[in-house]
Amino acid sequence: MLGRLNHVALAVPDLAAAAAVYRDTLGARVTAPQALPEHGVTVVFVDVGNTRIELLEPLGEGSPIAGFLEKNPSGGMHHVCYEVDDIVAARDRLKAGGARVLGDDNPKTGAHGKPVLFLHPKDFFGTLVELEQA
Repeated sequence: MLGRLNHVALAVPDLAAAAAVYRDTLGARVTAPQALPEHGVTVVFVDVGNTRIELLEPLGEGSPIAGFLEKNPSGGMHHVCYEVDDIVAARDRLKAGGARVLGDDNPKTGAHGKPVLFLHPKDFFGTLVELEQA
């Protein structure tokens, strides 16, 4: 069911500063910031060759990242994202096995314009898992 690792997401308190470290200090290619109001975040992607690092900053008062940063003020790993061929089939299989899908169970459009779902971290050893349709 799982495809390749699409990205590892890091929540950061200052997106511009974090992007500058990856770009200027580490020499990575960094995308322009992209606001995703439906998800309550602004993101940039860092290309590391075989995958990407997603840097997330809160967008708006109800951002789920704001709560994460309250507990982790300097930031930290927020989630991992895996590709799946059929997100609805993956959701149904996971739910049948007892996994919990966050939100209303319906895929939302992610930063790459593809359907995404998030799975409860308590079902995956404390790690928030995002699935993205390949």
